[in-house]
Amino acid sequence: MRTRRKKNSKTKIAVAILLVAVLAVLAFFGISYGVDRFQRETHPLKYHQYVMQYSKEYGLDSFLVYAFIKTESGFDEKAESYLGARGLMQIMPETFEWIRYRLDEENDPEISFDSMYEAKTNIRYGCYLLKYLSDEFGGGLTEIAAAYHAGNGSVSAWLENSEYSENGKLIKIPKSDTAHYVDKISNAYEVYCKLYNEK
Repeated sequence: MRTRRKKNSKTKIAVAILLVAVLAVLAFFGISYGVDRFQRETHPLKYHQYVMQYSKEYGLDSFLVYAFIKTESGFDEKAESYLGARGLMQIMPETFEWIRYRLDEENDPEISFDSMYEAKTNIRYGCYLLKYLSDEFGGGLTEIAAAYHAGNGSVSAWLENSEYSENGKLIKIPKSDTAHYVDKISNAYEVYCKLYNEK
């Protein structure tokens, strides 16, 4: 009688352990699925045609372009900052004029600062700027993102200061808002790579 009770007790414990293990696995996959779904909703591939077209034209990683759009405007084509930056990639008026000049479009009546509210033109101009910064700073994500936020003059000055740089790379960003911005770009880029890279 005692042996049967022991066997029943052991069986119940084994079943309970198995049940807990199954529930833990289901919970893990449920949470993973939920996180993945949430991240895909917050990190979409909107404006895919333009992102792919201009990232290819300017030799950029499309996920990097998406990271900037996500961080700058959250995919709001009509976004405008309190400083006057417009559109998906938040192009400032003076940056717009500089890019328009570089692209030899300053006399094009079809292109004005209002064009920065149009996804196609904004992404084209934003990709041109990213390519320029990538060339200037050797393709480093930290340097590109810092320059996009604080200006290439600031980044060039930081790179000349051994307190902030080492071997031509930023190791510290003295402006806290720029450092925070670089972290946001880096995090968004990592999420895009994780979600959409071909396995």
